[in-house]
Amino acid sequence: MTRDDKPVASPCVSICALDENDFCTGCQRSIDEIRRWGRMDNVERLQVLQRCHARAGAGGLLF
Repeated sequence: MTRDDKPVASPCVSICALDENDFCTGCQRSIDEIRRWGRMDNVERLQVLQRCHARAGAGGLLF
């Protein structure tokens, strides 16, 4: 990431609770993804967002 690149924003929506699979019910990230977010580059953050989107879709959370 160059200094001109804006970091990809966190998907946190301040609804922090884990489901039975240990994913956040608000943002759909795993504990590890949440913990490491600040150290990820934009490529890895975008990969996490794709996984979150897939989890939300699989859980019926997308309209």
